[in-house]
Amino acid sequence: MDMLFTIASFLVALAILITVHEFGHFWVARKLGVKVLRFSIGFGRPLLSWRRGPDQTEYVVAAIPLGGYVKMLDEREEAVPEAELDRAFNRQALWKRSSIVVAGPLFNLLFAVLAYWAIFMAGDTGLRPIVGTVEPESVAAEAGFRPGDELLAVGEHPAQSWENALLALTVASMDGNDLVVQVRDESNQPRDRLIPRESIAGLSDEPDLLARLGVTPRRPSIPAVIGEILPGEPAEQAGLRVGDRVVAADGAPIGSWRELVELVRERPETPIALDIERPDAGIQRLELIPRALDTDGQTVGRIGAGVEAREDLMEDYLVRVSHGPIESLGLAVDKTYEMSALMLRVMGRMLIGEASIHNLSGPISIAETAGRTASYGLDSFVKFLAVVSISLGILNLLPIPVLDGGHLMFYLVEWIKGSPVSEEAMLQGQKVGFLLLAALMTLAFYVDLSRLLG
Repeated sequence: MDMLFTIASFLVALAILITVHEFGHFWVARKLGVKVLRFSIGFGRPLLSWRRGPDQTEYVVAAIPLGGYVKMLDEREEAVPEAELDRAFNRQALWKRSSIVVAGPLFNLLFAVLAYWAIFMAGDTGLRPIVGTVEPESVAAEAGFRPGDELLAVGEHPAQSWENALLALTVASMDGNDLVVQVRDESNQPRDRLIPRESIAGLSDEPDLLARLGVTPRRPSIPAVIGEILPGEPAEQAGLRVGDRVVAADGAPIGSWRELVELVRERPETPIALDIERPDAGIQRLELIPRALDTDGQTVGRIGAGVEAREDLMEDYLVRVSHGPIESLGLAVDKTYEMSALMLRVMGRMLIGEASIHNLSGPISIAETAGRTASYGLDSFVKFLAVVSISLGILNLLPIPVLDGGHLMFYLVEWIKGSPVSEEAMLQGQKVGFLLLAALMTLAFYVDLSRLLG
């Protein structure tokens, strides 16, 4: 079921973002008087198709959901009736063709603005940036961080949640400067924690930035009370019930759900003697044997039980910030700009070898993230869509033939030389573009598989 949910979330995300991108091309083409023959979401064999409008445009949902296209009337592809020559794409002025091409990526960026605008108005919920533990002799310890410190700002960026703080830390790690983090300590006094530039260099390449710093966020201590039992799993076979509270394992006290999870993960296929407190029967002892599960290249234990959900435990650890419509729009534009600039900087650093290729995400990673964010809730999924939409817009603007940016590059050459690029030059450029895209996709799949295999 988890796999099906992940796949479904991925397909929904693809459908939304591809539709947004292709609708940009479609809408601007129609507004500029170009005849659109087909609007397709996906490639290959059509699963659904219908026609509508005065031009009888064909709308298609195809079998391979990894892209889409807008087919316009064009003499380079087929004969065009003389009466419709003025509506052919190739007959349009340079500025019109450029506007149609740039509209796809632009609509992706506009979608991100609208997504962030909705989130900022509805209220953005995040984990309060309070330090839980600090590893001895770590970067954070040397900078003076203490348990209970609440981050107020990272450099010039407000840190309203851990999400904001991590983004600011990522940006700061590429600036090459010392970083001042403003905090409020447990005595409610403002403090400055200084992280030297040499200590944060390369943090953007780390999969777990906080672990590299030596910090863990403060989280509530959740009691080890069973809230869900999956049929056929070890928890049910051992006789555990919903409402049972685990108080000890192999004679050692269990104080929280996290302690129980860590113990189970470390003991695949190994018997564990659990002491449980049952509301109607007092303390009982059960023997539990976790099932072995391979994940991220490691074998861990799993029992098929979930924690009892208690929303009140998180009240002091969550922060929700909302703004008015006008302010939210400004914040949304700023956020989209910041994310776009960050992506461009990471791409540039990867090209010159200053950033790891593990910053790439392929289809597998994107699908996993789609499923995970969708399981968290609508706001998390919308934020994921915004980030991927920005990535799609930026990627398509790169000057690579076959991408929108490649077409714009050809139009720039046409504007400079005063005549269109020859068909032979465009054909050779597209071959190079396909090779570059194939290499990029292969690299992204390699990174995904490396991540999966540990």
